[in-house]
Amino acid sequence: MKLLAVRRLLRIQRVVIRYRLDDLLFELPLPWFLLALRFALPWRWLPRKTLALSRGERLRLALQDLGPIFIKFGQILSTRRDLLPEDIADELMLLQDRVPPFDSQTAVALIEAQLGKKVGEVFNRFDIEPLASASVAQVHAAQLKNGEEVVVKVIRPGLKPVIAQDLAWLFLLARAAERVSADARLLHPVDVVSDYEKTIYDELDLLREAANASQLRRNFEGSDMMYVPQVHWDWCRPKVLVMERIYGIQVTDLATLADQRTDMKLLAERGVEIFFTQVFRDSFFHADMHPGNIFVSTVNPWSPKYIAIDCGIVGSLTPEDQDYLARNLFAFFKRDYRRVAQLHIDSGWVPAHTKLNEFEAAIRTVCEPIFEKPLKDISFGQVLMRLFQTARRFNMEVQPQLVLLQKTLLNIEGLGRQLYPELDLWSTAQPFLERWMRERVSPKILLGNLHGQIEQLPHLAHMTRDLLERLAQPHVVTPEPHGNRRKDDWLLRLLGCAHLGGGAVLAASGPLHELGHWPAGIMVVVGLYLIVRR
Repeated sequence: MKLLAVRRLLRIQRVVIRYRLDDLLFELPLPWFLLALRFALPWRWLPRKTLALSRGERLRLALQDLGPIFIKFGQILSTRRDLLPEDIADELMLLQDRVPPFDSQTAVALIEAQLGKKVGEVFNRFDIEPLASASVAQVHAAQLKNGEEVVVKVIRPGLKPVIAQDLAWLFLLARAAERVSADARLLHPVDVVSDYEKTIYDELDLLREAANASQLRRNFEGSDMMYVPQVHWDWCRPKVLVMERIYGIQVTDLATLADQRTDMKLLAERGVEIFFTQVFRDSFFHADMHPGNIFVSTVNPWSPKYIAIDCGIVGSLTPEDQDYLARNLFAFFKRDYRRVAQLHIDSGWVPAHTKLNEFEAAIRTVCEPIFEKPLKDISFGQVLMRLFQTARRFNMEVQPQLVLLQKTLLNIEGLGRQLYPELDLWSTAQPFLERWMRERVSPKILLGNLHGQIEQLPHLAHMTRDLLERLAQPHVVTPEPHGNRRKDDWLLRLLGCAHLGGGAVLAASGPLHELGHWPAGIMVVVGLYLIVRR
């Protein structure tokens, strides 16, 4: 692995030199000592071949040459036109679905090897020219024997070694950063890279993508906001995915959307609502929502519906993370910065000794200027930079499990900026969040949670019986007076009962915690009953 990683580093260096990406770096307003570094780079003293390419083309081609991890980085950047010059943003958009395809005959051979049949035995028609091509896979149009139009997605060959080498360098840099920088340790770079490693390898398994798409389709069954194509499971394999072909307008094709008189305001608002629905209602969200994966239905443009494809990367949150985020956002929308600060302290994201008033003032300073402004007047890049500075000042730790969520939110915000720049993100999101929080304590939800608690009673009782029996067994060989043994026996039973009650308190800290810790009392009674019965 070390040798491969060194070879990969040399490959990256060659690409940087070939496309003169260092020129882009030295165009930035860097400190003088970094600008002086350009005179120490040996290749800058050599005669250079003139590249008849713009800086955006050079960056795009370099990312393409370097492989999937770099391409995905370019895809994320392409959604943030507020952070990039126009010419670079236009070029990086081509990385979303116009990456050069690999050989079509190789694709056919891979499909046949995976399906165990010739293409002609499975499809009435198979288009040899790819319909689209991205960093990890390419897509071919086809028709099943029953006449249904489908798309066939096939993984690019030879990706794993390249990804492994890039990840090796990312881990090396992350570990080095954690060793030398206290600020870096707050960002948990090793954990972030570990999460990304899992994500990128999961994306290479198309059976996982098929399962994600099926789940997302069920979540939005009958919805007027989003449609997810149907998966044809009979023809899905680890490196081949066959699913319904959709026909729509790419979400960034603003001219065509305008021609069909699409309600752009409603389209942007529904994008925000879809995001919050996936995160809070379902705890299952599409985490690769760059424009290449999102289309708009041509039916009912006055009530536009999104079409989502490529579900290879999805995210989910624990109930605790959901609750924490909802309470933070709700307090944020209400401009209750003291509550936001207190929630950060209570959750352990900032040290317990943090001065609440100072932290509240810092959050207010960052967030207050962006309220009541449309997206076109907000630079989230600047807001994030100031939030990072605030985080560093108060030793706030980044939560790796929320990295996908942050990435998705940036994609959604960038998309909304393009669709309807006048969108008020806060007034759109706040009603949904208020409705979701009301529904969490509705009788139906509470009864469902109560039912789940009751179902756990037999299991908890059995665990308690086993615990008490283990605690009651003698651990000391030396005989003791009968009275002391009886006292210790009852003490152990009471400790077991307390353990049961404590476990029930934790169980009650979910959606029912607003009602108090009454389940703990029930569990204590059950424990006492078991003691008496014994």
